[in-house]
Amino acid sequence: MADPTDYRPAPGTIPTDPGVYKFRDASRRVVYVGKAKNLRSRLSNYFQDLSQLHPRTRQMVQAAASVEWTVVASEVEALQLEYTWIKKFDPKFNVKYRDDKTYPFLAVSTGEEIPRAFVYRGPRRKHIRYFGPYSHAWAIRETLDLLTRVFPVRTCSTGVLNRHRQLGRPCLLGYIDKCCAPCVGRVSPAEHRRIVDDFCSFMSGHTDAVVKNITRQMEKASENLEFEKAARLRDDLTAISKAMQRQAVVLGDGTDADLVGLAADELEVSIQIFHVRGGRIRGQRGWVVDKTGDSFGRAAGDVDSDPALAEMVQNFLVQFYGDAVERENDTTGTIVRRGVDKDEHADLARVSPVPREVLVQVLPSDVEETCDFLSKLRGAKVTVRVAQRGDKKALADTVAKNAAEALKQHKLKRTGDLTTRSQALGDIQQALGMEDAPLRIECTDISHISGTDVVASLVVFEDGLPKKSDYRRYRIKDAAGDGHSDDVASIAEITRRRFLRHREDIRRVPGEDEFDGSRFRDEAPDIEEQSTDGRKFAYPPQLFIVDGGAPQVAAAREVFDELGVTDVTLIGLAKRLEEIWVPDDDEPVILPRGSHGLFLLQHIRDEAHRFAITYHRQQRSKRLRVSELDGVAGLGPARRTELVKHFGSVKRLKQATVEEIREVKGFGPQLAQAVHDSLHP
Repeated sequence: MADPTDYRPAPGTIPTDPGVYKFRDASRRVVYVGKAKNLRSRLSNYFQDLSQLHPRTRQMVQAAASVEWTVVASEVEALQLEYTWIKKFDPKFNVKYRDDKTYPFLAVSTGEEIPRAFVYRGPRRKHIRYFGPYSHAWAIRETLDLLTRVFPVRTCSTGVLNRHRQLGRPCLLGYIDKCCAPCVGRVSPAEHRRIVDDFCSFMSGHTDAVVKNITRQMEKASENLEFEKAARLRDDLTAISKAMQRQAVVLGDGTDADLVGLAADELEVSIQIFHVRGGRIRGQRGWVVDKTGDSFGRAAGDVDSDPALAEMVQNFLVQFYGDAVERENDTTGTIVRRGVDKDEHADLARVSPVPREVLVQVLPSDVEETCDFLSKLRGAKVTVRVAQRGDKKALADTVAKNAAEALKQHKLKRTGDLTTRSQALGDIQQALGMEDAPLRIECTDISHISGTDVVASLVVFEDGLPKKSDYRRYRIKDAAGDGHSDDVASIAEITRRRFLRHREDIRRVPGEDEFDGSRFRDEAPDIEEQSTDGRKFAYPPQLFIVDGGAPQVAAAREVFDELGVTDVTLIGLAKRLEEIWVPDDDEPVILPRGSHGLFLLQHIRDEAHRFAITYHRQQRSKRLRVSELDGVAGLGPARRTELVKHFGSVKRLKQATVEEIREVKGFGPQLAQAVHDSLHP
């Protein structure tokens, strides 16, 4: 039995979005599939005290060895994807139905003279169309109840149909217009067949035409003052909308498409593909591969502007669909040799693993060539494009989100367990020639836009894990007065402030001379340090990382020499090729791309960048809110903040009179008039 704490995801790494999750055992077999409105909330329930779990759940989490999840855009998609995976993997811990161990379908008996829609379980039969599977039989009945308002198809059994034929009057459904009553000749078999065809088309995902037609009829009835008919059609639209949710239709035009999403960092690329058939998500796959060629070393977040990723997309599409068609041909040949009904074989031949449309996040390097190749595989035209708007764009964003989540989880696996973290710290120690492993690592990063609104971050990792209580944020003011700053000078100031603060914290240690930091305090009045919890640092790091190359490292080294810091190893981590720059060394240290130490350094640098850019956005937002008040004599930061707080926004302040501005604390007649004049030039 496994211990669930061995594979429990790190705190805060599980998203709060709706999604579907899979538990796998040590052999990578799926043992349980579930869905959740909030993945973090649901999965945390599995990792509580084992004595509090249901016996079946306790057995499942002990049999599993890992957990993974897929984020979707809505609960409807989560429902559909969950049952797709249950049918695909047949997990032993999922609850099975007690009758024939199959999921219910909505079936339409197209082989009968008067087709019937009904709930069905069991093996598939000829001349019956199936829609589903559904989670429960009552879900099918609710769907039928909603759709028979618009498509009044027959739902009764053959016995009921024959009995009402003899009686010469319809059943209750015929009286309430939820059946067109072919049993008494209210419609002919041909007319009923057309209604059934429309019903099947709607269930196949072609919903847009039906919605547009009903909307047009409703508007026409309203224009003709036929309000009762318009109200009935409005209710039909409501029923259609609910039925579409029951069917888990994500694209209403019956789309057959594959959606490919990407997420990249400096070393690897995550690729996710969603298969949409008949407007529904039928499957999902994902890979994490190494970057190659010119794409190696490009910063994270540059997916849309990375030309090398276009080449990777083309190679992926060619290889993926080429292999899929080859496997399909082998399978079809086996089926033909075994002997299959000709009609069924024709249906198999029409089904191709290559869809009509491939929606990608980045266009392949040669779009026309890729389309021609895929068209030959399919035997019909295939389009490759980027989704621009609407439902397809929303679903494409969901696929990209899954790719980013997969890349994040892949990286966290390298730092998530003690053995891997220990190996990573050992790799760093060996590469830098340190006497001991760097159990405490600090990293700083600068964030600004064209040298304005400059801020910095300082993140702390202990034993390879973030220690957020020791994070620091710095706002760098403009000492020169030109509104700009540069990264090298900012790195020097942040380094000075951090280690000056540490010297002040330990200046009263017995046996050491008291450290006088007053002169440095006078030299660096343009830095404001903000701790995330107000506590002081307890001790210095063994390793201090600056984001940048040789110039940034040289600036930090000057500060180290100035303050007499000799017990801290200093390095710089450059983004392009993940080069490690050491002071007084003309050549960088290059760690192997698969090194656990490199991944840990990259993770620390990315966390510093995230923390810095978050603080930069906050400061920039504050400045923009009061930027229109700059230049007013006598109006400093405190009074500007008081103004915005009093009126709520600059927009409302513009609407205020001089008398209303004078009501703000600290504003006299002259200052109120100056503010009013500046806002109304």
